[in-house]
Amino acid sequence: MKTSNLIGLIIGIVVAIIVVSLISWFIIKPEPLIIQGEVEVSNFKVSSKLAGRIKEMHVKEGQKVAKGDLLFVLSTPEIDAKLIQAEAARTAASAQNKKVDQGARHQEVSAAKDLWEKAQAGAELAQKSYERVKNLYEAGVVPAQKFDEASANLKAALSTASAARSQYNMAMEGARTEDKIAAEALVKQASGAVSEVESYLADAEQYSPMDAEVSTIISEQGELIGSGYPVITLLDMSNMWVTFNIKETLLPKIKIGTVMNAHVPALDKNIKIKVYYMSPQADYATWSATKTRGEFDIRTFEIKARPEVQIEDLRPGMTVVVNWDEIGK
Repeated sequence: MKTSNLIGLIIGIVVAIIVVSLISWFIIKPEPLIIQGEVEVSNFKVSSKLAGRIKEMHVKEGQKVAKGDLLFVLSTPEIDAKLIQAEAARTAASAQNKKVDQGARHQEVSAAKDLWEKAQAGAELAQKSYERVKNLYEAGVVPAQKFDEASANLKAALSTASAARSQYNMAMEGARTEDKIAAEALVKQASGAVSEVESYLADAEQYSPMDAEVSTIISEQGELIGSGYPVITLLDMSNMWVTFNIKETLLPKIKIGTVMNAHVPALDKNIKIKVYYMSPQADYATWSATKTRGEFDIRTFEIKARPEVQIEDLRPGMTVVVNWDEIGK
């Protein structure tokens, strides 16, 4: 009987020791260091360089869009009017340039030729009259005044013929080189104005620059927006990463290219993420020393890691946790 009691007592003492040891182990066991991060995604704010009223809105929040899909259209009557003005100016400049290239009309050339031929005939007649009067003057038949009049008439007729010849040559040659260059420059200037207005007008229709998901519609149909004001926010769901803010004392365990095992509580799924960015400069202090001896402020560095494979249903803003003690094992 005494032996049974002794064995029971020993067993009880052993069990008590085991229980106390387990309790002590769990009490003094260090808690795993859990690092929490957040899923982020690249976003793009769609805006127009034009100010105007939203005429049409072709998407809704949460809608998936493909690259090139029409997002919204602005009403821009002022730009339409400026385009009409610019096109009219270009038409006028083109017509002027064509006129300069073609030179004088054939009717003008014919008229100048007729005037030159008439002046030439008058000069020939004046030359003959001069020669007759000169002969008579030398013979003493006519006075010197008649000779002087004939000489003056000849000079005037020759000058008139020369001027008519110049006018005819100008009509044949057309505009001067400088005039042609100026006319061409006006056409280029007007064409540039048309292209500028057309570029503004094209910006009235905004298309998706990528395959994305509509996150936020900031301005609704009918609202008036300013130049460069964001209208729609798009999320590129194919480009996700997880951002962590890590104390500087933890940095020695990781480097760019380190693969970490992570857990997404919202999906109850374990994933692998690979570090691709480490901030070259500390951001802010997350822990400050309370004593002046043997302690120092700890700075924080931003770390970014990207999932090695695309994770279905992973959304921006979801929490991702990593057991820091398991890194490198």
